[in-house]
Amino acid sequence: MFSTEPLRKHTISAAEQPVLNRLVGIRNQLAALKKDRGNYYRPNDIVGLYNDLLQQVWALHEVRTSEQHDNDAYKNRLDAVLDECFQLFSLFYLALGKNKEVPATYVQLVTIKQNFELLNDTGIYTDDDLEPFKVRLQEIRQLIDAEVSRDGDEPKPEVLLVSRRLRQCETELGLLEETTRVISDELMPVYEELVHIRRRLTALSVLAHAVAAPEAKELQRRLIAIDDMRVDDRFIDSMGSVAAGQTQVVGLLEESFERLHDVQAEGSAVPPDMAPVYERLVEIRVQLDKLLLTSRWTLRETDLWSYQVQLHDIDGMRRNGQFHGSTGEPAPAQAQAALNFLLHKCYNLVYKLLSSSEPVAETLMPVHNQLRTLRRCLHEVKKYGGPLSARDLYPYQMKLSSIDNLRTDGKFLDDEGYIPEGQGVVMSLLNECYDLLYELMAAEVDE
Repeated sequence: MFSTEPLRKHTISAAEQPVLNRLVGIRNQLAALKKDRGNYYRPNDIVGLYNDLLQQVWALHEVRTSEQHDNDAYKNRLDAVLDECFQLFSLFYLALGKNKEVPATYVQLVTIKQNFELLNDTGIYTDDDLEPFKVRLQEIRQLIDAEVSRDGDEPKPEVLLVSRRLRQCETELGLLEETTRVISDELMPVYEELVHIRRRLTALSVLAHAVAAPEAKELQRRLIAIDDMRVDDRFIDSMGSVAAGQTQVVGLLEESFERLHDVQAEGSAVPPDMAPVYERLVEIRVQLDKLLLTSRWTLRETDLWSYQVQLHDIDGMRRNGQFHGSTGEPAPAQAQAALNFLLHKCYNLVYKLLSSSEPVAETLMPVHNQLRTLRRCLHEVKKYGGPLSARDLYPYQMKLSSIDNLRTDGKFLDDEGYIPEGQGVVMSLLNECYDLLYELMAAEVDE
């Protein structure tokens, strides 16, 4: 289990111990709920535990204030357990379809920060890579600001916690943007080309030499062409002046040549003592890739917790951004590139899975998925079906009617009679399917 913040070795005070005990109890209850795949999550269970968590947060705030430990830098094991609880609750809220509520954003912010830290370590990114994260942070900022306005002078504890996470991400984003902002417009295409080459070289580093060699040769040609653009080792703009951003672009060019040499050299990219870490990352990446393909039907957002824990364990093996071998020395540059590439790829896949989460409770997902499939079929029929008779359209009409008949007083209910989240999304899909069906029926009448 983990916290994403570095911990100073402060001990748990006597006043903090009851809070820690209760947090551990909450975490264990959440872990038990997560393992129960035979039943849907009950909103009352999750929200009830969450309210209990908030009481502990207030209690901790009072203890830390009285002990003068209420600054953000003060950390101990209690903070690690609290972070785990909030991440788990965030995943549960996503599973319940409560995507637009503050708790659901916490785990996304944690994952965004993990991505930013790896981008900062590798330096391989463009503004386009940052844009999706920037847009999501702006959306979360609007949500938090609206909550703060409603709360007035006493913001809720979860708002304070998420606000701190958000500020951390916004600060990291600003630093990343500053790196590319100094590059001149004329030099930016060269920088973006080098980023693409550097990424391909990193991807090639995990392949067998015979497989990687042909593409490596082509990348070498492109690097030489870029290098030939320099005049006296500098890139010049159209006015004959030294283009702004030399440090970033020349540094990336030289680093790309070094990685090219590593890829073209014979031998394994990863030394034997680092092979278990490499194989573990490859396995995690394969599993996450599969989830990305099948997530709509098989993924429970809480399933991502185990991947978060595994990735954090591997990330914790790095010191100053580098993996170290059994001798304590940093792993070779090619191994660093391969391992960091896989780690970042896994973090990015986790973020994509979180971002693809629909604001629909898992109890409604079967209906939601059926309607999505039916909508796709109707679109295909409209596009390619040709003249259709009423008999041809009857199966679609029956399926739509059977789904519509699941409603009670206009609402889709769960097995216990509660109204799950996502009614608006599902109703929108239902109405869209009806509209498509009526269009096809009208076309049949006209013909």
